[in-house]
Amino acid sequence: MARKKADDATLSKAIRMCVDTGKVEMGERSVRSRILLGKAKVVLVSSNCPPSLVSDLEHYSKLSGTPIIKFEGDSRELGSVCGKPFVVSSLAVLDSGNSNILEFAKK
Repeated sequence: MARKKADDATLSKAIRMCVDTGKVEMGERSVRSRILLGKAKVVLVSSNCPPSLVSDLEHYSKLSGTPIIKFEGDSRELGSVCGKPFVVSSLAVLDSGNSNILEFAKK
């Protein structure tokens, strides 16, 4: 249990570092288009992301070879981790910056 909390905390730190130093796109349409164009390196989806969106993103990510990370928190928590005052249900990482977020995609 302690290992899972530690992984969640390090993932949250990696997301915040990526938002601060890298380049990300938020929102359903932006994430979908970045996956289809092959520009997304990794995609994050919140735990309460609509199932239809999750299935679409999983389908498109298989076509483009983009890994998906399922964030354990809901969209409010993901928005908070990103430092945004709104909910974020999906996030595409275009450039990881100084973050190690790509290591979480390998797990």
